[in-house]
Amino acid sequence: MGSTATDSHVILAPEPVERFRTDLAVLWHWGAAEREARLGLAVSGGPDSLAMLLLAASAFPGRIEAATVDHGLRAESAQEAADVGALCARLGVPHAILTVEVGEGNVQSMARAARYAALAGWIEARGLAALATAHHADDQAETLLMRLNRASGVAGLAGTRAVGRVPETAIPLLRPLLGWRRAELAEVVAQAGVEPAQDPSNRDARYDRVRLRQALAEADWIDVVAVAQSAAHLADADAALAWMADLEYRSCVKREPMGLRYKPQAPRAVALRVLARIVTELDGQDTRGSAIARLFESLCEGQPASIGNLVVRPNAGGWSFAKAPRRAPKAPGKG
Repeated sequence: MGSTATDSHVILAPEPVERFRTDLAVLWHWGAAEREARLGLAVSGGPDSLAMLLLAASAFPGRIEAATVDHGLRAESAQEAADVGALCARLGVPHAILTVEVGEGNVQSMARAARYAALAGWIEARGLAALATAHHADDQAETLLMRLNRASGVAGLAGTRAVGRVPETAIPLLRPLLGWRRAELAEVVAQAGVEPAQDPSNRDARYDRVRLRQALAEADWIDVVAVAQSAAHLADADAALAWMADLEYRSCVKREPMGLRYKPQAPRAVALRVLARIVTELDGQDTRGSAIARLFESLCEGQPASIGNLVVRPNAGGWSFAKAPRRAPKAPGKG
């Protein structure tokens, strides 16, 4: 079997390189008008993102750059980022280490937001055309099954899309590995003779995802790629529902002196999304889907209801939403 070399020390077989080249080309056209366009890769140092780096460096030499975000949440993170930089130097790939701080609270959510914000700044500063991440089929399947176990609706079950936008930006976000298995990516790294970083949390059975991953490894009757494709189909359904909800909102929601009035015409799944949008618009906060569903059922039964700081009243075939009146403060000394 032949081989494709990225440098004299890192050698990849041609088949996975050509497969990656084809997968990325489907997501993003590298045409003549974009001959100078360069792609940014988010590379943590784990096996998945290292495989993407190795494949991209071989498939598109001179047209990629890489960045590693160091959240400072583990003692090993600085060295792992430096190791990615050393590999990039061997591959002839420009590399940047982006250091971020994560505050207290929901650490995973805040780390994700900080990571994407740092990557977006790097993309813009370097004049790169898009960002690629290493989400793969196992990620998709694990997320779908976890959310099924929590009775999530279509929005929760929708898989990560192959083409999107970096949050809060117009920068294209590409995920060229959604058709790849975790084991295939690990094999790319192993054959290249590269040692990936290992996050101990990925083996910690206290996490739901780790337990699910272990169960999937033992259930050889589950087609993980097919499950991942179902997640992609659900993402298409979610996009269609979002489009319908926007149309319903524009057609059926009217402004009133005290708030908004909604006269629903669409099926339940669409009406729930319109209700959630109204609550967010008037009350300034997102509300759990279960609370929106309870609100919907009460209104369908003709019962007034409240949610957050809003009161909702059925009238004349529609539902009126308004801020709850403020209670006057008690006078001093009054019981």
